[in-house]
Amino acid sequence: QVQVEESGGGSVQPGGSLTLHCTVSAYTHCMAWFRQTPGKEREGVAAVDSDLTARYADSVKGRFTISRDRAKNTLVLQMNDLRPEDTGIYYCAAGLPRMLLEELGWDYWGQGTQVTVSS
Repeated sequence: QVQVEESGGGSVQPGGSLTLHCTVSAYTHCMAWFRQTPGKEREGVAAVDSDLTARYADSVKGRFTISRDRAKNTLVLQMNDLRPEDTGIYYCAAGLPRMLLEELGWDYWGQGTQVTVSS
């Protein structure tokens, strides 16, 4: 059973930064961050494949950076210039989906970590 564990959530003021960390107990081809914001369905935020090619949602491009250590099976999401609309539960996912930023096809999920952006 592959385990996925996130850490690093918290509360920050608009314009601030947070870093999320994810550790997966085994290698998977792709890793990603999804989020569920109030009143919306879970959405893909950023993902990286086995070639370390990254993909970002339009809403976070230029503000978030995803990075992966394939040897350690870890994933990091650096979030800068945070906005109130970034508030939500952030989930780490691992697997081999057809589309990196779509929910379908990801095999393993963490429990989620809360990110709150508020003044």
